[in-house]
Amino acid sequence: MTEDCLRSEKRENLRKGVYLLPNLITAGGIFAGFYVIIAATDGHYERAAWFILIAAIFDGLDGKVARLTGTSSKFGVELDSLADVISFGVAPGVLLYLWALRPFGKLGWLAAFLYVICGALRLARFNVQVSTVESRRFIGMPIPAAACIVATCVLLFYELGGTGTIKMVSMVLLVFLLAFLLVSNIEYISLKDPELFKRQPFVMLVVAIILLIVIVAKPQIMLFLIGMAYLLSGPIAFYLGWRKKRRENSAAVVEES
Repeated sequence: MTEDCLRSEKRENLRKGVYLLPNLITAGGIFAGFYVIIAATDGHYERAAWFILIAAIFDGLDGKVARLTGTSSKFGVELDSLADVISFGVAPGVLLYLWALRPFGKLGWLAAFLYVICGALRLARFNVQVSTVESRRFIGMPIPAAACIVATCVLLFYELGGTGTIKMVSMVLLVFLLAFLLVSNIEYISLKDPELFKRQPFVMLVVAIILLIVIVAKPQIMLFLIGMAYLLSGPIAFYLGWRKKRRENSAAVVEES
């Protein structure tokens, strides 16, 4: 009886309709992710990388628009999760394989698949932990950040003109590193934390404006550096926390003795 009631309630909710604006934004993210695959298949790898970043912008907007307009819904949450699998899992995986990993043959597409499946596992874990984990922290690297790092690496190589050998080796290492960070227990700061958008000291506005100017001047290089800084922030914070706990445990042992 309970399951029948739940199914009936879900059908009723869908009959009432869905919120148009946030779901259209999510659909825009899916479109951008799908175009990444099309562009990569046609050999337009740089354009595909830019569209991953566009998909990330859509991903950041849909949730904020839903909260600001009071149009959050279970349907929107599920659609957003599916969009993440396409735009930040499958699309970057295809781009990685076609752009850098294809010369490795079967090992190349298996490496790309490793990134995709770890991203899917990361999303599944997030969906079941969303109500129990602190909203300011992510357990494991968020998949949009991992996809953006892939995109910025592609853009950096086009900017600096990296050779094929360097590209292949570095991308293999990056794939395994991102796959590990996606499913790890290393904590990352949530860039969707509402506290980031509340009142901040005036100096933060000045720093943000300067950073924006530098990004516009050299977007490929600066976006790559920002991505690498975020990638390293998790392991560095984990190491510092581990050292702090180790010192506290050592101090406790000394006190007891």
